Amino acid sequence: MSTETSHFHDICAVSDIVPATGVCALVEGRHVAVFRVGQGQFHAIDNVDPQSGASVLSRGLVGSLGDRVVVASPLYKNHFDLRTGECVEAPQNSVRAHTVRIEGERVLLALSR
Repeated sequence: MSTETSHFHDICAVSDIVPATGVCALVEGRHVAVFRVGQGQFHAIDNVDPQSGASVLSRGLVGSLGDRVVVASPLYKNHFDLRTGECVEAPQNSVRAHTVRIEGERVLLALSR
């Protein structure tokens, strides 16, 4: 997966994302899930579940598998690594991971290409 990024988009306020949850954003026509895990840690992956085609990953349960921070798809329960987008159970169903940064109290995101 490519790590090249475009410019950053303002997504929301930091306070708009409750810790250990995600939100969905539409960025350049792509559904993206942005997650807040721990103090000041934010990750973003594509929001579309590759098995179903539904835009639902932002609604999944955030947790960990070993040293991986993951979200479990609410539909098929596959786990997606929030740092890389890799699907733990079926790597062929992996999604893109995107770059997130915080500026002041705003969450910014750059899409991976």
